[in-house]
Formats: sequence, C-alpha cells, structure tokens
Amino acid sequence: MLNVKTIPLFSAPIANTGLDFLKPIENVLNSHWYILGEQVNKFEEEFSDYVGVQHCISVANGSDALELALKGLGVQPNDRVVAVANAGFYGSTAIHAVGAAPLYIEIDPVSLTLCPKSLSKVIDTKPSAVIVTHLYGQLANIEEVIKIASAAGVPVLEDCAQSHGARRNGKQAGSFGTVACFSFYPTKNLGALGDGGAVVTNDSELAAKIKQLRQYGWSQKYQVAIPGGRNSRLDEMQAAILRMKLPHLDNWNAQRRSIAKRYNDAFSGLDMQLPSSVGEDYVGHLYVVRVKNRSAFAAALKEQLISTDIHYPIADHNQPAYAAPQTTSLEETERACETVISLPCFPGLTDEEVKRVISAVTAYFFKEK
Repeated sequence: MLNVKTIPLFSAPIANTGLDFLKPIENVLNSHWYILGEQVNKFEEEFSDYVGVQHCISVANGSDALELALKGLGVQPNDRVVAVANAGFYGSTAIHAVGAAPLYIEIDPVSLTLCPKSLSKVIDTKPSAVIVTHLYGQLANIEEVIKIASAAGVPVLEDCAQSHGARRNGKQAGSFGTVACFSFYPTKNLGALGDGGAVVTNDSELAAKIKQLRQYGWSQKYQVAIPGGRNSRLDEMQAAILRMKLPHLDNWNAQRRSIAKRYNDAFSGLDMQLPSSVGEDYVGHLYVVRVKNRSAFAAALKEQLISTDIHYPIADHNQPAYAAPQTTSLEETERACETVISLPCFPGLTDEEVKRVISAVTAYFFKEK
C-alpha cells in the first residue's frame, strides 16, 4: 500500500476542480451588497426554473428551510407530523423546533424511503403534514404518497436535501408536493461554500408567508406582521457560488449515477442489498448498501484505505434527547440503521479509484466465503 492514498467518502477539492470561485466572490465584494441583493434574487429565479416551480425562497440552511416550511403550512405546537426515522433526524429537528410531535411510520425495505402502505394506515388520524425524504438521492414513491395525503387533505413537504436534480416522468424532486426544502451544505449535490438552503413551492400565498418568516415576520421594514419569524437569509456570496455551480449539476449527477451503476453491476452477485435504482430518479448523493456484518465490512475497507460512513446509525425515535416509546413497529427502519453503510461516490472519483473500491468490496465477500 506504499504511496497509495486513502479514497475519501467525499472530497470538496476534487468535486470542485476547475471552478473559479474568485470571480463571483469578487463581483459581490465590488457590489458592496451582501444580503438579499441581486445574486440572491437571480439564484432564486434560476433555481425555481430548474426545479420547475414558481417560487424559491432562499434561507440560511436546510434545517431552517424545513422549520419555516412547517410554520408556513400552519403546523402548530402539539400537532403531529408524519416522518420516517432513518433519515438523520433532520426532519425531526424541524418538527420539534415548531413544537409539533413526529409520527414515525415504516420505510419501504427496498428504497429505504417512506412506505405509502404505512402512510395509509395513519392518514385517517389527520396529521398536520407529511415529510417525505428523498433519501440518499433516491426519489421516494412521491406520487403515491401525494395521492394518499391529498385524499385526506394533508399537505406534503418534500425533503430534497439529498436529491437535487432527481427526476421522474419529467418532474423534478421538489415539484411534486405542496412545498419542498433543499440544503446547499458543501457536500450536497449542489453545495455552497458554507451553509445555505431554500424552500420552493407553486403556492404563491405560502411563498409570501415563508418569505416573511425568513426575515422576522416583517410585512415591511420593522413591522412584524406574522408570528414565528426569524433571521434566516442566504447571503450574496453563497448565492453567487450556487449560481455558478447550478449549470453543472446535471453533469455532476450523471457522474454520480455512472459510478453507482458500475458498483451495482460489479456487486450484483454479492450478499448485499444495493441501491434500488441508478436511473434519473436517483442522483447518487450517497451510494448506500446494506451488509450483514457492517463493522467487519468497514474494517476490511479501511484496511484497503477506502473511507466509509454510516447514514444513519441511530433511528430518530431512539435518539437519547427525544427517546420515547414507539406505538407502531419500526422493525425495517431499525434493521436499516443496523446494516446501511456508504461507499465513495462523487464527481471526480477516478476510474482507478472506482476499481479499487470494487476490488476491495469483492475481495471481502470472497474472503467471507
């Protein structure tokens, strides 16, 4: 292994190769306008056009986006919001932040996203909203979820933090539900150079409300017209960077899918569960597999200088800060948390590095035999 470098799970320097960040930053510096200016306005227009919706409200981060979207939907303290418990507690954080209670339901064992059959079992209890997380870059069965929720008059919030650019039948992640939220954290498929987020919707009234909520609840400067507002704004520099990166997003997603397809083809005969799709409905934010002995698998790859991570090891209902008895079975969710592991998959990963990952994974399973 002499002179062989560790393959990272993600590398910002590699993923951002060839991008000139200085020019957009200099443009902002020379404008002397740093908050809610031209760059933010143009990014909101360009991103809403990309997603295929009428409105984009940029905010400080993806977590704020989720919280403000719930407030915009009118979710109140002690309301219940449907969510899954295997998605890193991000949706749960927003639910708790508005004083509501999460109603966790089971995931689909193949896609690891929200199970529509499980939703059908609770929708008659009239939750205030349903959060659907397009996990790992994989679109959930969002059409069926919306069909079930709409029949009951319950709004659907898409959590698209890991699914920028995922498509099905010509529609983008973020354009299916009542409202959708994105994160632009640096490791995302469309990442800023710091925190950033956005809420998108086709509902003009909802968009106007969220736009007020992101800036203190103002209707005009210094006049607080609605409660629950906060200071949550995407700054001009991050908007300028995102504008520069947005035209590259589809190509980057294609690179991620290409790597994922190579992995799926190579691992198809091995004793592991692979991502359910490598088509347009998957953008390879994370390449997540399920294995029986995760610790041994991770140790074997670490020995070969290949990084892995677990997304996510603790189910939301088992988090120590909020742990409470779960009234419905979440066996599939808990099983996923015990078996999932992520492999390197990002733009700029070389052909040789992909081969090294394939070789190490294959060698592990043949050794197990």
